[in-house]
Amino acid sequence: MTTGFHSADEVLARLRAVRVVPVITIDDPVDALPLARALSDGGLSCAEITFRTPRAADALLRITSAMPDMLAGAGTVLTPAQAQLARDAGAQFVVAPGFNPRVVDYCLEHGIPVYPGIATPTEIEAALERGLATLKFFPAEPMGGLAFLKAIAAPFPDLSFMPTGGINAANIASYLAFNRVVACGGSWMAPADWIAAKQFDRIRDESRRASEVVNGKPLTVTV
Repeated sequence: MTTGFHSADEVLARLRAVRVVPVITIDDPVDALPLARALSDGGLSCAEITFRTPRAADALLRITSAMPDMLAGAGTVLTPAQAQLARDAGAQFVVAPGFNPRVVDYCLEHGIPVYPGIATPTEIEAALERGLATLKFFPAEPMGGLAFLKAIAAPFPDLSFMPTGGINAANIASYLAFNRVVACGGSWMAPADWIAAKQFDRIRDESRRASEVVNGKPLTVTV
């Protein structure tokens, strides 16, 4: 299986539309489809399946095979081998916690939209050398939050960002109001313990609340 979208621009447009990317950790792939349906029923038609568990690729494959309309990608991709697993599982995008040139190069060579993590101007410049225009800002809140993001974004006016790390229902609107933010990643609507307990109705309801925040049309803030 290969990526469901042929264009990085298409994936970026989908991310701009969904605005929030549920960051998901799954231990049992059997939970993948009920989880994906709960997110979708709650208005979040996107999921980033983190490669933090041994069977993450299996979980991702179940979602991409059964729900092709859902924007599904792989997160916490640390090696080219994991990037290949993600590609084989149908990942439509790849997210990494840091800037690993080997992971980025693999994704670019195979046409997979990739969003590596950055936290400093030096890492941003390394990403620019690879021609990347959208980057993950991680860990967002521990690094200083929106104020820090605005500061490091200012010298790079053509870049956009996906903040992740400490994003929740209380602060996501402020991030999304910054016009350089494409979408935010967060796990509060589907934490691992809710998934393991099969609390899919709870996930659906929290996803709906997250979707309502996203659709609240917050005031746009510019640098």
